[in-house]
Amino acid sequence: MGIYRMYTGNDGQTHIEETSLDTHPELAEAVKTTTLKFSTNEAGHFVDWHPAPRRQYVICIAGQIEIGLGDGSKHLFGPGDARLVEDTTGQGHTTLTAGSEPGITCTVPLAD
Repeated sequence: MGIYRMYTGNDGQTHIEETSLDTHPELAEAVKTTTLKFSTNEAGHFVDWHPAPRRQYVICIAGQIEIGLGDGSKHLFGPGDARLVEDTTGQGHTTLTAGSEPGITCTVPLAD
């Protein structure tokens, strides 16, 4: 279980960094949200290159979510992993529901 940040770097590519409440105490502060959405995708569901539509948290509830980056790396997230997704520009990332089980996520868009 971890907390991660996905962001667009100066190179126009998405990058992922692991964070924690120790190194980023601001993550423990309340933030304004607009909605909350639970989604289920079958194993093998793939979304090709896309930037995030807005700043949002995506929390994996069940299954495995694989994020692909422009450098060819793939990052696997499982139940309890939370991602602050901020790569709203550039090439973006790919998303795959990995493994043999459906993936369930909770998406929490952040208010401006």
